[in-house]
Order: sequence, then structure tokens, then C-alpha cells
Amino acid sequence: MVFSYYHRLSKRQQQVYQRSDAISVIVLPEGAGLQSVTAALAQALELEDRAAAESTCQRIADGIAERLNVTSLRIKVLARRPKLQGGELHGIYERTDTAKATIKLWMRTVERRQVVAFRTFFRTLIHELCHHLDYEWLKLTDSLHTEGFYKRESSLVRQLAGAHEALAQKTKC
Repeated sequence: MVFSYYHRLSKRQQQVYQRSDAISVIVLPEGAGLQSVTAALAQALELEDRAAAESTCQRIADGIAERLNVTSLRIKVLARRPKLQGGELHGIYERTDTAKATIKLWMRTVERRQVVAFRTFFRTLIHELCHHLDYEWLKLTDSLHTEGFYKRESSLVRQLAGAHEALAQKTKC
């Protein structure tokens, strides 16, 4: 299945799309070893501790990078999401040729300034990490939202959910 924007892509991008779409799982060696870190992230969010959430997200990202033998990246957890027309930005992956790739995540919603629910925050972290893995692990020239991309994201969420079985069940492909 291809998403509607596929037909607007260049031939080169369509090839990248097809390659991305064909890969539906990321097998994370010893992924269970990161389940306790995932639980610590849930606790940091519950305590509304931005610094703890950031360091825990960094540990998750470092653990995934190490297990898949890819370059590490920097995680920043910022206080409140920026206001955008038509929605809110949950996270962003930034990649340059000169600096270490960075993921920015926001801990609080724009309007109500509430701490983002664990499931949403964690899923956003993994989503942005999947963009990094598209470039560094799969060696794709672009990171596109394909059905395969979302399946890879879900496969990582399930492997890392651990004690959060309800999260794993809610995020099935």
C-alpha cells in the first residue's frame, strides 16, 4: 500500500519510499534490557521532572544506537510545545552534515500546559528515533512516512514497552 503523496514524489524518492515500505520490523538485540529505562521515563513524566525525562530519553536513544551499531544522537526535552497554526509539534528530528543529529521533544502541551501522557511522549521519541535509524541503520537517502516506517516504529515500541503492557497492546500495528 502506498500513501497518497507517493505519486507526487520524484522517481528517486519513490524508490526510497518502496525500500522503506518493504522493511516492517527492527529487531533490537537485547531490547528487554531497555525496558527498565522505559519504565523510568514513565516515572520522570509522572513526577514532571524535565531533566530526568531528558536523561532517560538519552539513555534509551544511546541504548538503541549501541545495540544497532549506529551513531548516537542528542536528545533535548524542552518545556512546552511551540504553538503552530493547525496543531502542535510533538517532536522533531534535526540532521545536519556538521553536527550530531538531535531530537527535540516537548514535555507539556501548548494550551493547557499539562505534561504529555507517557504513551504519546514515548511514541514520539521512538518515531523520531526511527527517522535517525532510516538514515544511519537502513542507509536511506530520505526518511519518509511509509507504512513500513510506522510498522518499524511499532515494532520498537513493543520491544521497549516491557512492564507497560497496556502501551504495547495499544500500539499494535
